[in-house]
Amino acid sequence: MTAARRPPTMSPPPASPATPPTDLPWTVAALYQFRPVEDPAALRDTLLTLARSLDLCGTLLIAPEGINGTVAGSSESITALHDTLISLGFTRMEYKESGAPTRPFRRLKVRLKQEIVTLGVPVEPREQVGTYLTPQEWNALLAQDDVIVVDTRNRYEVKAGTFQGAVDPGLDAFREFPAWVDEHLKGAEGKKIAMFCTGGIRCEKSTSLLLQKGFRDVYHLQGGILRYLEDVPPEESRWEGECFVFDGRVTVGHGLMPGSGEMCHSCGWPLTAEEVGSPAFERGVSCPQCVDRTTDAQKAAFRDRQRMYDGLCP
Repeated sequence: MTAARRPPTMSPPPASPATPPTDLPWTVAALYQFRPVEDPAALRDTLLTLARSLDLCGTLLIAPEGINGTVAGSSESITALHDTLISLGFTRMEYKESGAPTRPFRRLKVRLKQEIVTLGVPVEPREQVGTYLTPQEWNALLAQDDVIVVDTRNRYEVKAGTFQGAVDPGLDAFREFPAWVDEHLKGAEGKKIAMFCTGGIRCEKSTSLLLQKGFRDVYHLQGGILRYLEDVPPEESRWEGECFVFDGRVTVGHGLMPGSGEMCHSCGWPLTAEEVGSPAFERGVSCPQCVDRTTDAQKAAFRDRQRMYDGLCP
């Protein structure tokens, strides 16, 4: 396997809407596509109006380079959104549905951005990316001894779970990744580099960046961890822990079933059962990671926010 330039016509095939793995009442759709958007503001207005009419919650990001987001609603509403995006030309989306037992987002946000995922340096993921690997091909590659496996997610995501033997760059934001590559992968241009993220979008840019820097054998997990956990049975899995997701479920496990994770809604860190049991933990207000970093006035505001959220999402 060798990484190669990939013209836009060789994008991964579009995913059709799939029935969530359970009969949970909320359907969660994670989606993205790198595709030129001539008028991002007009697309934002169209999707905001549609999402409001469908009573969706979650976030959609629109930029000149494409669309990215995770949204939730009824199964019918999510299907309507999917069909509309297809009609608007997003026919090559990386798209994944899963289920949630309760409302997974507090509100709806449809925003304009300069990038749909912020790397901070120019790359061309529509034209040059690494070799896509299916979950089964990914397992075969990870079984080899001469592969450097890199988790491109933020360190609080890695805390919830990662692949066996993966390198954690310790990122607080994805825009830190180029500097990490320059410092820690210097001299590894001839080695096999395998990268992964939650849904695949960060690896589109990560592999494009490495190829741009002269790396040759660059691979990434198509559909990200979410597709891997859906497709690979636990007995064949090389995944350890759960996968952090940016919604009220906090984590998911194999089969994309909601996990056991708890998140501090003050600082965003996933918490262990021990941390939840700490005196520093107050749901929606503080945890051991952040209890000393906020003032009493901020904690009071967080309590008000949590009471409001509890009223909306009993």
